[in-house]
Amino acid sequence: MTPDQLTYTVFGIVIILALIFDLGLLSKKSKTVSIKQALLQTCFWVALSLAFFVFVWFEEDSGTAVAYLSAYLMEWSLSIDNIFVFILIFSFFKIKEESQARVLLIGILMAIVFRAIFITVGVALIAQFHWILYIFGAILVYTGFKMFVVNHDEEFKPEENFAYRFMNKYLRISHEDPKGKFSIKKNGKTYLTTLSVVVVMLAVTDVIFALDSIPAVFAISQKPLVIYTSNIFAVLGLRSLFFLLRGAVSKFDYLQQGIAIVLIFIGAKMLVEFFDIHIPIYVSLIVIVACLAGSILYSIYHNKKNLPKDVTE
Repeated sequence: MTPDQLTYTVFGIVIILALIFDLGLLSKKSKTVSIKQALLQTCFWVALSLAFFVFVWFEEDSGTAVAYLSAYLMEWSLSIDNIFVFILIFSFFKIKEESQARVLLIGILMAIVFRAIFITVGVALIAQFHWILYIFGAILVYTGFKMFVVNHDEEFKPEENFAYRFMNKYLRISHEDPKGKFSIKKNGKTYLTTLSVVVVMLAVTDVIFALDSIPAVFAISQKPLVIYTSNIFAVLGLRSLFFLLRGAVSKFDYLQQGIAIVLIFIGAKMLVEFFDIHIPIYVSLIVIVACLAGSILYSIYHNKKNLPKDVTE
């Protein structure tokens, strides 16, 4: 068994066992997820991702391990951006808190399947047409500049979403209280509830975000092992991260700008390779960590600074 095959095997076993543990022991049907439980689950997924980093370091090599960690942090930070939109979707469809965990779970599992297909196609295209990387780089730079000045949560309107309009037009949709069900029967006909609509919208929304995040990972490494594992670990941790940050996500006012700077840097890194300029992976890792940490700390400082004196003292 080659090192890559062993790493894939270990990764598959870890993911299956982790899902059984996370979903079977830490999650219960129709139960509200508390901040404490969300924190435990988030720590669980982050710790597992870092443990895999250590495994890759020793089993593969330090370069692959650093590339994996950089890609994971890139995907993880962009996942936070997803949460802004997820909150809007849940709010628009008035999804009850006790149903949100199940809806997120199914939507995320669907998103993983779509991402796997997208990555497989991307790897095949890049192997055949290497110049596609420069197109990815240009897209990332453009997206980064756009993200820097535009708030996704302000411009996103759930009622105008393609998936919602398609389902509403061609499928039977019931807008009644779903009572935790994904489909109901009325007058002998089966109708999808808003829970089913939200599941599809979450998966489609994640795929749209993946159009930015996956090219960013390709800029860090074209090794399929790095791309698949970093994506899956980041997406699987998204559910617990949603419940942890949903009440505090508005406090990170400048996180989006931090992510935007990272995208611009990663896109530029991809473009300068045309001139045979190669930026080391560890530099990418430093930039990603510095931008994310800096934007979060500045957001906290800015919010505290704007509080009334009697609150801050």
